[in-house]
Amino acid sequence: MAVTIKDVARESGVSVATVSRAINGHDNVAAAVRERVLRVARELDYAPHQAARALSSRRTHTVGVVLPDLHGEFFSELIRGIGQVARANGLHLLVSSDHGEPTEQGAALQAMRGRVDGVLVMAPTDEGSRLLAGHLTPALPAVLINTVDPGGTRPAVGVDGYGGARRMVRHLLASGHRRIAFVSGPADNQDARERRRGYEDELAVSLPGSTPYVLEGDFSEASGLHAAGRLLAGVRRPDAVFAANDAMAVGCLRGLVDAGVAVPADIALAGFDDIPLARHLQPALTTMRVDIAELGGRALEALIEHLLTGSGAAEPAALSPRLIVRASTATARIHAVARDGS
Repeated sequence: MAVTIKDVARESGVSVATVSRAINGHDNVAAAVRERVLRVARELDYAPHQAARALSSRRTHTVGVVLPDLHGEFFSELIRGIGQVARANGLHLLVSSDHGEPTEQGAALQAMRGRVDGVLVMAPTDEGSRLLAGHLTPALPAVLINTVDPGGTRPAVGVDGYGGARRMVRHLLASGHRRIAFVSGPADNQDARERRRGYEDELAVSLPGSTPYVLEGDFSEASGLHAAGRLLAGVRRPDAVFAANDAMAVGCLRGLVDAGVAVPADIALAGFDDIPLARHLQPALTTMRVDIAELGGRALEALIEHLLTGSGAAEPAALSPRLIVRASTATARIHAVARDGS
């Protein structure tokens, strides 16, 4: 009988997901744990691709991935992370998109039934989350990505957008800024709401009496450009702008620079996600780094564990973003002090 990843996990005293991360070389595994897992794997003569063969009742060795879109750096990084874990475990991917229309989610999932062993689903909008209840059946194992499970029973992974937004606001305040505008994501997007809530709560705690300055966006570069125009047309300009994702920050930067506004000397700018482009902008973008590839990889690891054990973590797993300070806010304190006269 072939040795499975579940056998390695049991002998190592860790979860299946931890075994997968250790064998795949992920950084978020303690050295001692990694060494123990690899030693047990060698002793049991375990090969990673055996995970696919261990799915004795599932013969497709294929995993479905349903995303709201396939365009953009966020989704390409997400698929890259999923693909790395799939390749290491001998699994194939069947990728589809609902094209931003939650009503097409059911058609995408229906097309995968009988062709995949399980699915990864991202449905970040309120409607998309609500529709999942009818589209996902108990017979189809699933792990949700950045999605609220209406039934509260499926494994899920996501990003701590609330905590990340609070950390960014603290950074901007510590840099001397007092008028911090926020470009929000779509109102029906759960993660966007969490990032806005983090911005507003941190302002209330760290700068009592301040009034939030929120401009609506939709996570697109175009909406960031539009927000920049509205900011510059206002009576009182902010001294910092925090965009709820990097794509909007890119658009906002373009709008500010085209209008002759110096970043960060006149207005500091920050984003969220740390897409690959962020570090190559001029100035490079301060942002909250989400390891998007790791998010995808963890989701597939959770699905593999669910397929092998029949269970998954009831509590959603949340990745904590990390503050990355770059030139778009790096000199903020000097200019803020000069403006405030303190």
